[in-house]
Amino acid sequence: MNKTKLAIISSHPIQYYAPWFRYLTNDGDLQIKVFYLWDFGVTKKLDDGFQQVLQWDIPLLDGYEYEFVANVSSKPGVSHFWGLQNPSLISQIKAYHPDAVLLMNYNYASIYNFLWNWNSSKIPLLFRGDSHRLLKPTSIKAWARQQFITQIYRCFAACLYVGKANYEYFKYHGVPSNHLFFSPHAVDNNRFFSQAAHAKQQAVIWKQELGIPSDHAVIVFAGKFELKKRPLDLLQAFLIANLPKASLLFVGGGTLEADLKAAAAQQANIYFAPFQNQTLMPRTYAIADLFVLPSYGASETWGLAINEAMCLSCPVIVSSHVGCAQDLISPQRNGLVFPAGNVSALAASLQEAFGDRQRLQQWGEESQKIVSQYSYTQASQGLKQALDYVISSVTPSERQVKLVRQ
Repeated sequence: MNKTKLAIISSHPIQYYAPWFRYLTNDGDLQIKVFYLWDFGVTKKLDDGFQQVLQWDIPLLDGYEYEFVANVSSKPGVSHFWGLQNPSLISQIKAYHPDAVLLMNYNYASIYNFLWNWNSSKIPLLFRGDSHRLLKPTSIKAWARQQFITQIYRCFAACLYVGKANYEYFKYHGVPSNHLFFSPHAVDNNRFFSQAAHAKQQAVIWKQELGIPSDHAVIVFAGKFELKKRPLDLLQAFLIANLPKASLLFVGGGTLEADLKAAAAQQANIYFAPFQNQTLMPRTYAIADLFVLPSYGASETWGLAINEAMCLSCPVIVSSHVGCAQDLISPQRNGLVFPAGNVSALAASLQEAFGDRQRLQQWGEESQKIVSQYSYTQASQGLKQALDYVISSVTPSERQVKLVRQ
């Protein structure tokens, strides 16, 4: 029996997706090839969010078939519509002769061109997204955008949703229930699980190097110091909470770094560590007695740092605007959810979490159990179900002539 050939279009190599592509290749049920529209992550480039040049230090191109599609944009990137312009995308996909095409993004010039010119009745398109409407816009502009996105989603024979908020987003934009398949957001759980013991040993040494008192519990924020992540909210909440024997550690970098350090300058028990590359992230989570993601707005579509932290048995606190809140956080079981932007509520959540240190540790143990069900295995099952659905809807005669007509 021939394997289903799947072309995957992705903006650039991403540390969360590359291990999934390897998993799909090793699984053996599919034949995949990934088409990248930009080479960020595998070459040194400026990351606007972290405000520094970086290159990921884990292999992003090993173990699966891929090719890069030349990007002719004068300013390549994913921060603006014209950042991905790939004139040869359609011809390169056609040359692969896929049975279906999975898109991981759509809001770029190159992909709109692909959508308008691809004959999806012959070779169906799938989309995997993670947007949500946890912060609901009400303007006329928002209504027009909803109408436009609804038309975009009609290009796809099926959509993969990563969680509950994302499911509701697709439904809001007119995607029928029978066109939706659960393919949860996941990270390389096995990498974090296997490194947990060593990471905890490293964390003890790192804690000493940072100067954090050995008997202090550590609250960690790790990521980009930018407005939408709301690190200043966490700093203010930490000061209000006035927790005994607790320290706050900010890990990362970004535009708010100077503001954060200025706000922390005269305060005790607030520490900073620079950007940590992928090989050091297990240690970053292992030092945490509590991990917090206080983001505000629609841009925190999921929060994969929460998956990673939970792999290292971290209890978690997230804002109500974090996309994974409904899926990964079970209040009073492995963490808490507070109203986004409410510093007082975040402070109260910190006090609640640290009200019982033994219970806090139990929350961490529950985190690891919960996240074990959000893995590449579950993500792949949803993808395969969607492929079975869309390919079965193409008649044999259409399949026979699809390459000629494409």
